[in-house]
Formats: sequence, C-alpha cells, structure tokens
Amino acid sequence: MGLFDSLEALFSNYVVAPLDAVIFFDVMFWNPDISLPLAVVWLIIGAMYFTVRFQFVNFRAFGHALDCVRGRYTSPDADGEISHFQALSAALSATVGLGNIAGVAVAVGLGGPGAVFWMIFAGFLGMSSKFAECSLGQLYRVTREDGHVSGGAMHYLRDGLAELGFARLGKVLAVVFALMCIGGSLGGGNMFQSNQSYAQLSSVMPILHGAGGAAIFGVLLAGLVGVVIIGGIKRIGEVAAMLVPFMCIIYVACGFWIVLAHISSVGSALSTIVSSAFSLEAGIGGLVGVLIQGFRRAAFSNEAGTGSAAIVHAAARTEEPMREGLVALLEPFIDTIIVCSMTGIVLVVTGAHENPDAGSGIAMTSWAFATVFPWFPIILSIIAVLFAFSTMISWSYYGEQCWASLFGARTIIVYKAIFLLFVWLGAVFEASAVIEFGDMMILGMAFPNMVGVYLLSGRVKKELDVYLGKLEAGEFRRYR
Repeated sequence: MGLFDSLEALFSNYVVAPLDAVIFFDVMFWNPDISLPLAVVWLIIGAMYFTVRFQFVNFRAFGHALDCVRGRYTSPDADGEISHFQALSAALSATVGLGNIAGVAVAVGLGGPGAVFWMIFAGFLGMSSKFAECSLGQLYRVTREDGHVSGGAMHYLRDGLAELGFARLGKVLAVVFALMCIGGSLGGGNMFQSNQSYAQLSSVMPILHGAGGAAIFGVLLAGLVGVVIIGGIKRIGEVAAMLVPFMCIIYVACGFWIVLAHISSVGSALSTIVSSAFSLEAGIGGLVGVLIQGFRRAAFSNEAGTGSAAIVHAAARTEEPMREGLVALLEPFIDTIIVCSMTGIVLVVTGAHENPDAGSGIAMTSWAFATVFPWFPIILSIIAVLFAFSTMISWSYYGEQCWASLFGARTIIVYKAIFLLFVWLGAVFEASAVIEFGDMMILGMAFPNMVGVYLLSGRVKKELDVYLGKLEAGEFRRYR
C-alpha cells in the first residue's frame, strides 16, 4: 500500500534499513533473523478466520462483485454520496501507492522470488477481511447533522459492540481507532507521501533541488490537494475514479510489455516463484522467512483489516450493505494480486532480484523496468507523484471522518487546514520521526478494528446468507 509500509519500502533506499521492529512488537521465531510484526500476525489470522467463516466469499461472490461495480444492481435512488466504482477507486487510491513499486522489491530482495507466491496467497485471504469490515461500515453508517454520511470502524465499534452488551469496550476502541487514524492520516498518509513524491520528482527535475524548490513544490501540492478535499467525498470519489484506473493501467501495461519482451523466460520465472515458495534448501527457517516476507507485503499493501477502507465504502450508494462489502473485496485483488504481483514477476523475469547493480527497493524496480524502457525512471517519477497525491486525498477523508466523530462535524475545516499544512511540511522537512509515528498508528488501527470485526462477524455471516439467498432467488432488480 502507500502508507504504513512507507519506511520499510522506500526509506530503505534513502534513509534507514527495512523496517522490522519499530511498529509494536515482532513475533520472533527460532531464527533471530526471522521476525514478523504482531499486527501482521493479527491480520493474517483474522483473514484466515473470515475466509472460512464466510465460506470463501472471496471466490464464490467474485463475479457478483464485478457486476455490482459495473452498476448492474445500483438504484439511482439509493442512499449514499458516491457510486460503487467511486468508493472502490477512492479506497484503492489509498492503497495502490509507492509500496506497490518499492515494497514488493524489498520483499523479493529479502525473501526471494517465493515471497511473490505467498503475497498472492495472503492477498486472497485479505479479500475476506475487506468484505467483513466494509460490510460493517455500511451496516452501522449514520447521517450526520450536516447531511453527510459517516461510517467506519469508529461507528461499528461503538454501536455494534453496544448491541452485543460491550458498550464501554466499544466506546474505548472507537476512540482509540479514531485517534490512531488521525495520526496516521497526517503522518504516513500525508507527510511521507509529500516528502517522497518531492524526492522522486526532484531526482529528474534539478530545478526543484534545494529548500526553495521544496517549498514551491509543497505549496503547489497543498493547493492541488486542497482543491480536491474541500469538495468532500464526492469530489474525492470523482478524482479517484479518474486517477486510479489511469495509474494502474499505465503501470500494469508497462509491466505486461516487459513480460512479453522476456516471454521466453516467463515459464522458468513462474516455476522459480512457485518452487522457491516451498523450497527447503535453506531449511525450515528459510521457508518460514520466505512466507513471512510475502505475508508482510500483502498485509502492508492492501490494508485489509485496518478498518480504513470501511470509512469510504460507508459513503457508497446502495440499498444492501452486503453489496458494498462484496465490492470492497475486489481491492486486495487489484492492489496485491494484480499490481503487486506484476511488480514481483517483472523483478524475477528480468533477473533484477539477482543483479547486485539493480540496488534495492524502488531502485530495483526502476532498474527492472529500465531494461526495456530506458526512459522509465521519468515515468516512475510521474507515477510516484500521482500515487502519492491519490493516497493523500483518500487519507484526508479517513482522518476527517475520525476527526468529526471525536470533535464534531463543524470542526472539520480545522482538520483540513491542519492536513494541508502537513502537506507543505512533508515536502520541506525531513520527517522520519513523524512518519514512524504515523506508520505505527496505521498498523495500530488493526487491533481495535479486528476485535470489533471478530465479535460482529456473526451478524455479517447472517446478513450475507440472507443476501446471497435473495440473489439466487432473483429478487434483486438489475438496472443494466
């Protein structure tokens, strides 16, 4: 994704070593070099549980999810502020980012080609988590006094757990989630994006070098972000619906072209990915290490289980909450299984993962693409800025909704002003400490969120069974 994998993925190429233990605790295995953040363990276990609990909804409802995105079941009179496609695009704009470019290279560099296999596997599991949390976002959404729809973990933790008799616990978890989301939106969702998009663009535009260039870039970026976020979720959804497909198509198309250019090596590359995923050449510890790198990359990339996407999906127009949850399960598929996998395959098929001249992180990805497109570093800089911009506008909405839940809708303008100030600060200052704090908060959102989703999974299962029963009986009207 474009957020809490930021230091691990991109700063490894500029400032620090890959991030292993700064975010909460690591689960240590018998090999001291093999570790996994506790939050990732929490997310993966939850994803496995939800996949079984909802009887592999990620597979059996995949086709219907595509129909929903195309608007075949969307009533123009349904409550909400944005379409299914706009909600999907806005959520994807927060996840498809710099981590898809650099983070995958870090995972492959540390775990080898087999990490790509486990990344895809974990991506499929994450689809079930996304379905559950975004369904709850719709089930417990409210209409605020200003007429705008508001939903997300801060609502279903408070109201959903109250229904189960855990009102006090729900209130505490809702506040913790909201505070962490606000912190994450200003750090990883804002300052890091501004900082690294400036670094990438200035690397190919020397005119931007120096404090003056950084200040000008920060002002321009803050202005562009402000034009979008002042318009609220409708404007964000419209912009995301244009940007996200464009970004993904350009990046995946370049990757696909590289694969075609190395078509004779594709078979052996895929064989290497699969065989390396189960290889015992380095012993059990080596196998576990490869699996961990893949799982970490998937969890860090698609945000499944953190509760962030539920905020924007709650604003979608629909008469059926489960329908939006099914739309949301497409996010890990697009983010991890398509975009991240394309990066991984390109790295392996070009041999970048074995070439010491390729570097690491984003440099490795840039080197791999440059083997066919010598001008790709310039395109990469443009893509990086677009990825960062789209991530910022979506995370501004996440933070805004959590701010409103704590301080009231009338104070949202204060949050937006703070957010735009942080856009400028991110470009001007080295903000590694703030970014670490923001990343830690984004991962921390998973703990209160997953507690709520676990406890409320029974209601989701009941609603899903009813919905699929109606679908099979042909009770839903088709509009296209």
